Amino acid sequence: MTDPLTKIREAALELPETEERLSHGLPTFFVAGKQFAQFRNNHHGDGKIVVCVRTSSLDEQAMLLEANPQTYSKPTYLPSWISIDVAGDGVDWSHVADRIAESWELAAPRRLLEAGGR
Repeated sequence: MTDPLTKIREAALELPETEERLSHGLPTFFVAGKQFAQFRNNHHGDGKIVVCVRTSSLDEQAMLLEANPQTYSKPTYLPSWISIDVAGDGVDWSHVADRIAESWELAAPRRLLEAGGR
């Protein structure tokens, strides 16, 4: 089985000017000082292994939660973000990488987006 944190790191750290550091004791990824992804393993005893990423709006968050409640959940402390289940062998890692990249785009400064982004 693939280690979820390793796969998340690979996807996040390939994006321009990304850095990883701990935030509240959790591996968290930043671009230009803004958080765009966070790995959580049994956060506050919830039993989930997830990556939390930004969504463009509360409407997008609600749509994802409704469309696929087995994959998505609402993360604590991160309003308008989404948690993606990354436990088990059935994870679509290309989808996870795409959501991480979309989250990066929502957090990245205009100069990086204008330079071509990812």
